[in-house]
Amino acid sequence: MTTEVPPSAPPDEEWLRLDRQICFSLHAASRAFNGVYRVVLKELGLTYPQYLVMLVLWEHGDTPVKRLGEHLRLDSGTLSPLLKRLEAAGLVHRERSARDERSVEARLTEEGAALRERALRVPHRIGTATGFTVDEIRELRARLDRLTTALDAAALEEAPDCG
Repeated sequence: MTTEVPPSAPPDEEWLRLDRQICFSLHAASRAFNGVYRVVLKELGLTYPQYLVMLVLWEHGDTPVKRLGEHLRLDSGTLSPLLKRLEAAGLVHRERSARDERSVEARLTEEGAALRERALRVPHRIGTATGFTVDEIRELRARLDRLTTALDAAALEEAPDCG
């Protein structure tokens, strides 16, 4: 059984062109975002990954490091140095949980909580940089969320069965 290719689809060899790769478009957009964020976040003294950590803490308050990693889709090897730098900057404090010695919680310092007020301008500046309307941004975010869910599911299907 053969699968027919719609007439509007490019020939097979065209699929291997860089400009046909959705992954590259997402990669290029991500790098462009990072460039804009680098400029916007400089006045807050944060890198983009540090900003993401702060967003979770501003939204959820004291958070176990493990849960922080789940929110950000980061492993502890990547998250620990981020938290260490935020702690050195006086924005975050880490301490062992009183309930579970194995768990470390991240919490905002007063300075970290106060930084939220200055950060309120960041989303507007980023939105303006995109040139998109609020509705276009919502639609794009929804599509990207759907894409992430589909790719996560596909990765699980491809994972070797260890049972």
